Amino acid sequence: MTERITDNPDILELLPRLNDSDAGVRRIALIELADLEDPDGLPWLTDALLVDGAAEVRAEAARLLEAWEESEVVQGLCAALADPAEPVRLAAAQSLSELKTQDAGQLILPWATHNEAFVRASALRALRELRLADAAGPALRALADIDAGVRREAVGILGWLKHEPALPALAQLAADEPDTEVRRAAIGALGLARDASVLPALIGALADPAWQVREEAATTLGKVGHAEAGPALVAALADAYWQVRLRAARALGRLRFAGALDGLAELLGHAIANLRKEAALALGELGQARALPVLQAAEGDSDPEVRKAVRIALAQLQGVV
Repeated sequence: MTERITDNPDILELLPRLNDSDAGVRRIALIELADLEDPDGLPWLTDALLVDGAAEVRAEAARLLEAWEESEVVQGLCAALADPAEPVRLAAAQSLSELKTQDAGQLILPWATHNEAFVRASALRALRELRLADAAGPALRALADIDAGVRREAVGILGWLKHEPALPALAQLAADEPDTEVRRAAIGALGLARDASVLPALIGALADPAWQVREEAATTLGKVGHAEAGPALVAALADAYWQVRLRAARALGRLRFAGALDGLAELLGHAIANLRKEAALALGELGQARALPVLQAAEGDSDPEVRKAVRIALAQLQGVV
């Protein structure tokens, strides 16, 4: 470990063990150093992260540094993303994802173009929740990255930033991306729009071969809030996967799409209680008197949560009869 000078008595007491030949002793000493919560101890923690010969010590240092935003810490954690030991890389990535300041984001940005895919993905992941406007450009470029994990993290940044210039690229990903999780993320990110421009991509995704993508498409269509999606969502009420049906029912209720009544009524007889519950709530949101007898027939449902949803729906319809 690099020679350091300090007059802090607590750190001085730990120095022999921080430099011990036994990795286990050094690791425990690092934990005790971090427990001091004293910035004077950061140089020893960052040294351990970057130069200690034992991967277990470097990984511990990476975990212990998660609460610090100092530039030397952020730079050290970024460098550790390329550590030869996977536990160190994973710990550094997790600690970086806990950062909260945009100043830290500026230090992370250059790592988004690193030659290693794990480093690029981890840097983008750390940038996501910082909502750093400068991250939009690197994220847009990363949509074409050869690594699916990098593309997925790039989509996450653009969605969190609500970066509308990315909508055409996200719509293209929703249609053509080979990786299921990236397609799903792109569909979710399209929810940042509130205009009809994203409807073709979202409606098309209701026919995606992966049910997880179809589920996300139904959810996002409910958020975007355009009645033009109603017929496609009604068709999704017959999807082979109940999870897709549930999200379609929820979306149709949000849209108050009148043409959904018969399809939702049919779901009240489904074997899965969660689906019956969502169908009942959606029928209440439609605000149609025609739904009254259907809901009244479901008042004796065997599931208490479904019965509660039916009561809520009937209360909503009281004003329309």
